[in-house]
Amino acid sequence: MADATAPPGKVLARGGPSSAMEFDLLGWPEDGPRLRLDYRRFAYAGKFVTAATGKTVLRDPDESLPPLDDDRPAPTGGPDSLPPLVEDVVAAVAFNEDRTDPTTLWFRYVTVRRDRRGDGLGPDLLRRTCDAAADRGYETVRIAANNPFAYEACHKAGFGFTGRETGVAELVLERPAGAPAAVSREAYQSGLDRYRARDLDDPERAFLAAREGVEPPEIDAGHSDD
Repeated sequence: MADATAPPGKVLARGGPSSAMEFDLLGWPEDGPRLRLDYRRFAYAGKFVTAATGKTVLRDPDESLPPLDDDRPAPTGGPDSLPPLVEDVVAAVAFNEDRTDPTTLWFRYVTVRRDRRGDGLGPDLLRRTCDAAADRGYETVRIAANNPFAYEACHKAGFGFTGRETGVAELVLERPAGAPAAVSREAYQSGLDRYRARDLDDPERAFLAAREGVEPPEIDAGHSDD
């Protein structure tokens, strides 16, 4: 891949009005970075332990962890090669290169700490990871969304629906690595229509009803490196 010497690194990201967070590129797939998340606080936590994917995170080192409303046991044990459990990460992305196209990067898993969902952290981290991919020399970034909430978040990060689905019925979205995709109302609604045809729960149906006929969401304000 182009620019193979580009190192992992950190920059400041502005999360909310009173929190300054760090964007941290832990490494590319060939670096084998591992990230140990608390499964009680993060979906897909086990997917981030593997060394097969590159990873980026948003850290909020100044925030104390809130109490858990979860009776499951805390993560313990594991091989000595596992990193310690992290406590300052609020969002994470795992990614790898397309198997047949070395100019394309796939975002495989995105997770936001449960108590920070709805704060715009997912789209912010997706955009920042796209920027890192562009700096690395990638041309296209793809992601698959398995529910309408994820689909909406991807649009806020500059992705657009391709009209394609994966083999497990996830909707495939993509964007140029270095810039947001141009997305029409028709393309945006065509993806929502795919979800509308499925067996959904009440929150998903209400979400889709509220977006009937509307334009794609605006891309979130973006980050600041100040």
